[in-house]
Amino acid sequence: MLAETLRGPLVDACGGRLTDLQWFRADWQRSGAATGRGRWRLDCGDERDVIVKLPVGPRELYWTRRLQRDARTLPPTVAQLLASGRALGPYDLGWMVIEALPVGPLGLHWEDTHVARVADAATRFHTETAQFEVDPTLVAREDWHDTLDRARQTLRDNDIADGQHWQQMHKRVGRALDDLVAAWRNRPLQHWVHGDLHLANALCRTDDPAAPVILIDLAEVRPGHWVEDAVYLERQLWTRSARLAMAPVKTMWSARKTHGLPVDQDDHRLADVRRLLMASTATAFLRTEGHPRHLAACLEQAQAALKRLGLD
Repeated sequence: MLAETLRGPLVDACGGRLTDLQWFRADWQRSGAATGRGRWRLDCGDERDVIVKLPVGPRELYWTRRLQRDARTLPPTVAQLLASGRALGPYDLGWMVIEALPVGPLGLHWEDTHVARVADAATRFHTETAQFEVDPTLVAREDWHDTLDRARQTLRDNDIADGQHWQQMHKRVGRALDDLVAAWRNRPLQHWVHGDLHLANALCRTDDPAAPVILIDLAEVRPGHWVEDAVYLERQLWTRSARLAMAPVKTMWSARKTHGLPVDQDDHRLADVRRLLMASTATAFLRTEGHPRHLAACLEQAQAALKRLGLD
């Protein structure tokens, strides 16, 4: 294991402050990154629990460093960074040591306050990143025409429940796809978005039900529009309709108004465009999104979005 071979260089890079390092792999972790738990010795001699992560991509390291702030005056949006670097021993790889957040991820246990608290954290993230100029060349360019083609082909090649309804929905989306893609690509690029906003990336420092949520895993931060984060969060709740009572898009809309960030009435239509693009192409990703319950929820969401957009 590469991480274990780098234990010595990592301890040296941390000036001997890092001890009791143990590597683990979380159930929700999909990347090849190594994650470890350890102890960190502070200047005063006290120790605290920390998380070690390597390798860390340049984007995640960049934004984690960039968003450090004085937690004594404002609630933190990202975890406190205790040490980091862009190389370790003979290897050119990023690494970091951050505070271990004792509560969460929120995805392990559902509470009705989760959506509001994560929406507030995302809005604080949007507020803090607004001071940094957006680089439009870094916008994610999704090929929705190719994705819809793959979704149709997968539907033809597999026995998927409600196949006829999927076919009908794909036809309607196909007829409107140029306009849908144009509407999405012409969205205002107002700020940076988290890009991977889900409950497994939301933790807290205390178990107070009102404690501010802290966001981790900043590897997908990119220029975009706030509805990207809102719909991404909402999408993970599509199979649990009861959890959508606190609608993520409406909740984040309200949070943005509370924080003094701009909103527009067209944002709700833009959210439907995003929902439709994502839900209608779910069959293209059977390996990761092929659970029958999830596909049924995507079909329902796509049909509802088609109706609200006047495309049914």
